[in-house]
Amino acid sequence: MKIATALEVPGFPRQFARTRRFSLGVPGGFTVSPDGTRVLFVRTGSGSDTVGRLWLYEDGDERLLADPAALGAGREEDVPEAERVRRERAQVTSTGVVGYATDRHARVAVFALGGAVWAVRTRGGAPWRVPTAGPAVDPRPSPDGSLVAYDADGAVRVVRTDDGTQDRLLAAPEGPDISYGLSDHVSAESIGRLRGHWWSPDGDALLLARTDHARVGRWFLSDPGDPSEPPRAIRYPAAGTANAEVSLHVLGLDGKRIPVRIPARADPDAHPSGTWTDPRFEYVTAAGWDAAGPFAEVQTRDQRSAVLLAIDPDTGGTRPLAHRRDRAWVELVPGVPARTAAGTPIAPVVRDDVRGLRVGDVATPPGLHVRAVLGTVGDRVYFTASEDPTETHVWAYDPARGFCRVSQEPGVHTAAVGGDTVVLDSRTPDGHTVTVLRRGRPTGSIAVLAETPAVTPRPVRLSLGVRELRSHLHLPSWHEPGSGRLPVLLSPYAGYGLQLAVRADGWYGAVAQWFAEQGFAVLITDGRGTPGRGRAWETAIHGDRLTAPLEDQVDALHAAAERYPELDLERVGVRGWSYGGYLAIGAVLHRPDVFHAAVAGAAPTDRRLYDTHWEERFLGHPDVRPDAYERSSHVPYAHLLTRPLLLMHGLADDNVVAAHTLRFSAALLAAGRPHSVLPLPGATHRVTREDVASSRLLAEVDFLKRHLTATRTSRPVSPAASNSPARVRGR
Repeated sequence: MKIATALEVPGFPRQFARTRRFSLGVPGGFTVSPDGTRVLFVRTGSGSDTVGRLWLYEDGDERLLADPAALGAGREEDVPEAERVRRERAQVTSTGVVGYATDRHARVAVFALGGAVWAVRTRGGAPWRVPTAGPAVDPRPSPDGSLVAYDADGAVRVVRTDDGTQDRLLAAPEGPDISYGLSDHVSAESIGRLRGHWWSPDGDALLLARTDHARVGRWFLSDPGDPSEPPRAIRYPAAGTANAEVSLHVLGLDGKRIPVRIPARADPDAHPSGTWTDPRFEYVTAAGWDAAGPFAEVQTRDQRSAVLLAIDPDTGGTRPLAHRRDRAWVELVPGVPARTAAGTPIAPVVRDDVRGLRVGDVATPPGLHVRAVLGTVGDRVYFTASEDPTETHVWAYDPARGFCRVSQEPGVHTAAVGGDTVVLDSRTPDGHTVTVLRRGRPTGSIAVLAETPAVTPRPVRLSLGVRELRSHLHLPSWHEPGSGRLPVLLSPYAGYGLQLAVRADGWYGAVAQWFAEQGFAVLITDGRGTPGRGRAWETAIHGDRLTAPLEDQVDALHAAAERYPELDLERVGVRGWSYGGYLAIGAVLHRPDVFHAAVAGAAPTDRRLYDTHWEERFLGHPDVRPDAYERSSHVPYAHLLTRPLLLMHGLADDNVVAAHTLRFSAALLAAGRPHSVLPLPGATHRVTREDVASSRLLAEVDFLKRHLTATRTSRPVSPAASNSPARVRGR
């Protein structure tokens, strides 16, 4: 057994950190012009360069449109706080040009650098700065490109693109808790709505979101690693507390203002019954303005009803176009609501346990699980969907040709579309490629500059147990069958909305292989709650966020061990971040008969401390269903810990705040349960500082080696003898 081989990749943790999880150098944010001739995108200069640039692909060639270094702009210390928040919510890891917006024909692009607005013409010429009245956030050009709307300190303003003149204030906040044109925490983090203003097709008005945070609880976050910095106040709507009040308004450039009359409540006769119902329309989940007029989708507090509304821009009146209902929660599918050029509505529909899509009166074929709507070209609709949960493909529908699959190679695909051009963004087992298709044929490619990981993933793809749990098993490259038994390390996410055991190359596979090279058999399993396997599979976590996913991890482990006898079930560890960390803690608390050590990062241990939209989706209102919150939290069961546990948390995390780990650690201490805590000063939910991110991996492997590889761990008291309500989990 060539144990020394594990030392041949000592630089991987540093590479993993330096490349920001191998995300640097990856093109993204594609925009295809309506005539299909131009493709805009952002990409950093290399796989280790953190500065994003704006690029154009045309006639088979890439051309640099804007480089922050050449503009002498974009200092990170000048980025407005609202922009920093947007980047954190959007999970942006680079700097420089991280986003942009274009006019209708993709001839003018605008972007923000350090609070300054810049514009560039795609036909050629140098970028120019557009003077603004203050640090700008989310600048967007009018459809004809002559104007730019932007947010400055919660106010929405409009300025001429060419020379920055005629800067007009359209909407100013009436108080310190009010903002226009920006998203609140819940809309950005849990709903996925990062925008707050939308141009009319004629460029003579905007649809604006107004947000009043006055009712939302104020939290104060500080980084103890820098005591000179004052605490940062944020508005955080924890589960069961008040949400921000979001309203919509139509503002004409002539100063005319029309408030949109959103219904106060869903029809109680049509509202699905259940343990907790709250039919108030508290959430604006989507909005926009197309050729058929402005529109918005609103959702009730209990998330069981969502209504698509047509908005009359002259009166603010609304008319329901579609009403979706679900006994668990209405799924918010990215890209919808949407309409074709003819005004045909595109809406999700659940039929025979499959989440499909309906275009007018036509539904997607049976068994096709829709993931997202990508866009429309005329009456053609592009979307992503899965026939096999380990693959996601790009599909198209138009009335003349019906449904057809655009991507063919096994993998996870998405796309951007315009005219007869499809930019196919593909992750396959062989790597990451971006292919430009014209009329269905490849005509070129956009370079992916990401570094190649220092370790090559070698996953064995498995379908385990009676539930056919999709899994990847990573064994050391130096391991030979029969040469000895290996400690097992489970490395799941297995939370709602995210899959890891897919037919695609990704950073998580490289990390799993690196842990395998240290002497572990690493198992990744996607359990219940993950997408692509039917509505019942997704909603199996309704009312209990731990039992079913943990049971799936245990069953996958035992099924894998039956196939691979070298897996040592006397030495089993589990590691994870965010929900994965939550699952790791649950594993050693409630199944110490199976799991012998755990590493948990940024774990939400107290479900009452997470936000309203995300947590109430699964568990209801904590005042009505306190049992669901107690059952799904870890703090009440701290006394059950009998296994080694390492907790890690970024002290600047404003998503899963550090209070989760601190409260759980305090409960462990009060119960006399030894454990380890590794605070990460200055780190947010996505740890990006190179020394911290790399050292974190080394600390994990050191902890797991000490507790799993030296000697076999003694068996603890069975959880069946404890007071845990989870004593039957996994049985």
